[in-house]
Order: sequence, then structure tokens, then C-alpha cells
Amino acid sequence: MGRSHFFMAYKYLVIVESPAKAKTIEKYLGRNYKVVASVGHIRDLPKSKMGIDVENNYEPHYISIRGKGDIIKNLRSAAKKAQKVYLASDPDREGEAIAWHLAFLLGLDLNDKNRVVFNEITKDAVKAAFKEPRSINLNLVDAQQARRVLDRLVGYSISPILWKKVKKGLSAGRVQSVALKMIIDREKEIRKFEPEEYWSIDGNFKKEKKKFKANFWGVDGKKRKLSTAADVKEVTQKITSKDYDVTKVEKQERKRNPAAPFTTSSMQQEAARKLNFRTRKTMMVAQQLYEGIALGKQGTVGLITYMRTDSKRIADSAKQEAATFIEETYGSEYAAHSNKAIKNAQGAQDAHEAIRPTSALRTPEQMETYLDKDQMKLYRLIWSRFVASQMKPAILDTMKVTLVQNGVTFIANGSKIKFHGFMKVYVEGRDDGKEDKENILPELLEGDKVQSVDIEPKQHFTQPPARFSEATLIRTLEENGVGRPSTYAPTLDTIQRRYYVKLAQKRFEPTELGEIVNGLIEEFFPRIVDSHFTAEMEKDLDSVEEGKEQWIKVVDRFYRPFETELTKAEEGIEKIQIKDEPAGFDCELCGHPMVIKLGKYGKFYACSNFPDCRNTKPIIKEIGVECPVCHQGQVVERKSKKNRIFYGCSNYPTCEFTSWDKPVGRSCPKCDHYLVEKKVKGGKQVICPEGDYEEAVQK
Repeated sequence: MGRSHFFMAYKYLVIVESPAKAKTIEKYLGRNYKVVASVGHIRDLPKSKMGIDVENNYEPHYISIRGKGDIIKNLRSAAKKAQKVYLASDPDREGEAIAWHLAFLLGLDLNDKNRVVFNEITKDAVKAAFKEPRSINLNLVDAQQARRVLDRLVGYSISPILWKKVKKGLSAGRVQSVALKMIIDREKEIRKFEPEEYWSIDGNFKKEKKKFKANFWGVDGKKRKLSTAADVKEVTQKITSKDYDVTKVEKQERKRNPAAPFTTSSMQQEAARKLNFRTRKTMMVAQQLYEGIALGKQGTVGLITYMRTDSKRIADSAKQEAATFIEETYGSEYAAHSNKAIKNAQGAQDAHEAIRPTSALRTPEQMETYLDKDQMKLYRLIWSRFVASQMKPAILDTMKVTLVQNGVTFIANGSKIKFHGFMKVYVEGRDDGKEDKENILPELLEGDKVQSVDIEPKQHFTQPPARFSEATLIRTLEENGVGRPSTYAPTLDTIQRRYYVKLAQKRFEPTELGEIVNGLIEEFFPRIVDSHFTAEMEKDLDSVEEGKEQWIKVVDRFYRPFETELTKAEEGIEKIQIKDEPAGFDCELCGHPMVIKLGKYGKFYACSNFPDCRNTKPIIKEIGVECPVCHQGQVVERKSKKNRIFYGCSNYPTCEFTSWDKPVGRSCPKCDHYLVEKKVKGGKQVICPEGDYEEAVQK
């Protein structure tokens, strides 16, 4: 904030959280208003100590955040020049707490109506909010303060024990510990899993020249499970010809309802599935869309409503606008003027609306000029999901056909879209936003005969439960009532930064360190990793927000038994030595054996003669392919600074060969350049980077 910035004449000072938002809102309010940013929190608990007076009703000791001195000084200076100061931080607990801290630093009256909240950054919404300012909601502040105090008590009490007993730099947290336990419990399930054999029989059939598929169902009118090859043989021996009788045809009309508009959790999950966005990226792009995009002559406009919400509620004005848009664009038969009311999940705060475009009239096509690639992808997803939620259900004609020969029964299922409804705009679960592929059966009647083209038995084995992805872990946390919209992204970020888990093929795997930490917390602090207990704590915080509970009592109910657990842990946890594994080769500098050590960012090679010899090396994985450039070294798997896998020569820096795609150890038959394996939609393909040669990957 420059000096001249504050010397302009103005009556009212407005303080928001981000500079981008400040610019947008100042344009809406006119010259009597000066809008400045606090740049997030300005006061917090100290980093160097607990900062909670446990003996004095858990009184928090707040200090000005280091590096915010100039901002605070400028805010105080600007506030003195204004007739009135408005606090317009984000419309949630965190934003309310920021407003409360600002009021304290600027000496504002907490009873004064100086708090302004808006769910979207558009001219109408902002101006309407300034017509109805309110005083700071101390219940919201208390709920945020209770969460902050609880998290500090857990983190600053357990972490020193982990430092002392296991390894420096470790930490524990309320929600992150539950997330870590979920990942480890899933890993235990996978390790215990024993695959079971089962078989299926798939058939291709035809009526005249029209082909269709059907699957084995049972024998003599009873559903039959195929566990072994002998079971399959017993069934196939009954099949003596290609002719099958159509014994039953069931036709039905089925409705498919649109999904609700996005909450924070469902947006993060769908962005991961459809756009391949990490959780943090989704929230960063959503923040940009919320704070405002420059739309040429229209100026800067917030394109979506506030993106931290667990509510599915939609404002009546937004519903009416969407209905008009749908009628004019797709036809009146598509607009659902009285869609069934969408219920919020149990425990949802419903503080503000679902995530939606601030105007359905701003279509993705119109916004394409103004948005970058990532913004465009996420905006299209949010816009489509909202508009679809305001449309009528799709209607499908379904057909189920039973085929029988000698008691052996196959069933064919087909569907045809009769009325697209919301599927004109959005289909959940698809990667490309297009409609589901229809499976159309030929016209079949009871008594018809059809012929088999081929009957193919297939062996399968049951699969272990899948490891959590970011999307599925967020969904599980939400289903268990653990955390709130604002906590999902930082929780996932923390357990990765601490190296308690790692992402492999976009799935979470616990590390040895993560399993050690989880084991200790599970043994000595069982309530911390109990998802039910954590969910009840979230309900208690909601009760504080609603004014039904005092925050000090909530904290005290947790802390008294926790204090006893801490004493037992201090005495009961024995120092754990994470043993170094032998690397199997000697240090080239001093001749001592090299070992595998566990560091902050994973395992690495180090000399066992440390600290006299400080030789270290990254652990690299050979892929069994000779370097295609120097033909001396081996191609090894490496990781970039952003944790992205790439391939290079083991003789680096003598040989500087690198490739994002995996070399396959063969040359292109057309130009002799080395071939690589490239990920494509639906799998992998071997291609030549220099030419047009490509071949399918054998599965």
C-alpha cells in the first residue's frame, strides 16, 4: 500500500481480505469509498509457543502476525481519516474472526453496525449488502476461536512428544490425524485382502443383422454364481446350439434426476474426476472466479458465489433467472419450475448458498474470451452443474430381455434416451460433459428367436478396495462429518508435506513414518483419531455458532481427559529409532557402507560415516531400458521439483537425456528415433515423438 493510496479523499473505508477483491469492490462503490485489503489474517497465536492460558479459561494470546506491521500501520492511518469503517471479510467463521481482529486493532465498537457480508462479488450484491450492515457476530467468532484453540492444544501438545520420541519436525493435528488413520486403515484392508476367483460369460447375439450383447444370468430360472472353471464348463455343456428363445421382454420408462448444485466437497471431487485438478488447484481457481474477472467494458465481475460452503440452497432470484434462460435457450419443456427441494447433508451449516454462477446468462461460451484455460474448465463445470440442477429430469426408455436355451439364461439390458432433460447440459461422472452412450437393442418380442454370434467365458479375481484419491478421501471425510469446507484442502496438503503419505498414481499410500505416527496417536490419543468423536466435536462447534454452547465449555470438555492422555503418553511412549536400511553398496568418497535414510521428503541414500562424510544421493529407479542417447547409462525415473515423474540418463550430467514420457527401449521403424509410452485418454500408447508412428500398448 503506497502512501498516496491513503491520501485520496473518501468518507468510508472498507476492509476486505484480498487485494484483487479490493479493486473490484472499489469500482462498484464509487468515490466516497476507499477499499483496502488486510491480506488475510492480521493477528494469530504465536508460532514460538502454545499461546493458550489453560488455567485462565483457555484465554488465547493473540499477536500481530510477523510481516504485517506496515499493513496494520496503514490500516490504522486510513481508518482515522474515514467517517466510518466497514469490515467486509469473507462470509464465514474465518472471515468473521478476521473482522473481529480488525475491530480490535482499529479500536472499533463491536456493537456498531460495521460488518458487511455478500455471497457474490457483483455490483448489485455488494451494493445491497452495504444497505444492510450488521454488527460482528460473536457466536461465529467464538466458533472459529474454539476450533483454533482446540487445534493449537492438540498440535502444540502432541507434536513435541513426537519430536522427542520419534523424529524432529513431526506434527499432529485433529482433522489430519483422522485423515491419516483412514488412509492407513484402508492400506491394512488391502494387505489383508485375499483375491477370490469368479467367472462371467459374455455373449454377442443377433436378430437378423442387428447385433447386441447379453450376459449370463443363471440356470433354470435361478441366478447362478460362477466361482470356478468347472462351474463354467457345467453351464456351457448345456448350450448345444446357436438358437435362443426370447422368453421375456420388460419395457419401462425411467427418470434420471439432475445432481444438486456444487458444495465445496462435491466441486473438489468432480473437478478431480473430470478435470484432473488437485484439491488445492480447484480452490485456487475457484477463488479467482469468486474474486472477479475483468470482462472488458463490463469491468471486473465475480463469476461464482462464495466457494466454501456445505449448503445446496439456491436463492429464488437465481432460480428464476435460470428458468428464464433455460426456456429461451432449450425450450419451456426443459425448465423445472418446481424441482423437488434439495436437502442439505446432515450437519451442513447452510450459512450461504451452493456454489453457482452469479448469473446463468454468463454462459461459458461468452466467458471464453476472458478466462484462462483452467478458469474456463472450472467455470464451465460450475455453470453446467447449476443450470442442469434447474432442469427437468431425463427420461429413458429401458428394455430388459431374457434369452433362454436349455435352461441357460442370458439377460440383455438396453436403454434409449426419450427426453434429454438436464442431460442437454450436464451428465455427472462423464469426463467430457457429453451424454451417456445409448445401448439400443433391436426390437424384440416374447417368442422371438435370436442367434448367438459367440459365447466368451472370462476369468476374474476380486480386487482389493482401492486406495483413496483426493476426491474419495474428501468424500469419506464429509460422509463421516469430519472437517468443514475450509479444512479439506489444507488437511490433505499437511499430511503430504509431513511425508505421512505419498501420492502414487494419484492415490494415497501411507509411508513408514505415517504408520509410526498413526500407531502412537491411536494407542495414546484414541479420541483424536476417532472419526465419530471428531464429528461430534464439529457439531459442538456448530452449537457454539448457533449460540447454544459456550466455546470455553466445549474446549474444556475436550481438554480435561486429553491432559491425562498427555501425561500417560510422556511416560509410556518409548523412544523409537527409525533404523537405517543397508543400501548394498559403499560410499565412493570414504568407502563406508551407504544406508537408506528417511528424510523430510522421503528416502535417500546417505553415508553411514555421517557427520565425517556427508555424501548423499537420491534414490533412483531403473526402468530396464538403455539410454537412447549415449547408450552407456540406464534410463532412470526421477522427480521434478513439483513432484512430477520424468525420465533421464543415469550418467547425468555427462549425458543430459531427459523425457517426460517413458522410453520403451525400441526405435521407430520409420525414422529410427526412440519410441516412448505416452498416456492418452483411455490408456497408454507407444508413439514416436518425432513422427506420426504410433502403436497400441499390449495390456
